[in-house]
Amino acid sequence: MKSWQARGTGGADALFRRHVHLVFVTKYRLGVFDDEMLTRCEEIMRKVCEDFEAELKEFNGERDHVHLLVHYPPKVAVSKLVNSLKGVSARRIRQEFTGRINRAIMHGHLWSPSYFSASCGGAPLAIVRQYIEQQKRPL
Repeated sequence: MKSWQARGTGGADALFRRHVHLVFVTKYRLGVFDDEMLTRCEEIMRKVCEDFEAELKEFNGERDHVHLLVHYPPKVAVSKLVNSLKGVSARRIRQEFTGRINRAIMHGHLWSPSYFSASCGGAPLAIVRQYIEQQKRPL
């Protein structure tokens, strides 16, 4: 597992392993995702994480939400990462799956403006991964 090293004040070094569990819900909790859309959403979000020098460790979802487990460096603000993940994925998913997403009902938005974020530093990562893997992904 990758760790990030940072030079602290006074020349002291520190190692960081930061993980965050994120959940994004579709606008009005509409069930728009199928397996193909979730697969594409994962690809998009994996690329966004790479742009932030973060790593998408786990991804899964159901018809109306997605779960992510992200390993990120200390220089990354989770709020900025979330804004990019939601913004880029919404734009690309709407472009690529226009016929499957009813823009009139969702008012041009894919994601609800809110999201869930939990630090996973204290929880065993295997437990968080297992929870994400157990989502009932649509066919």
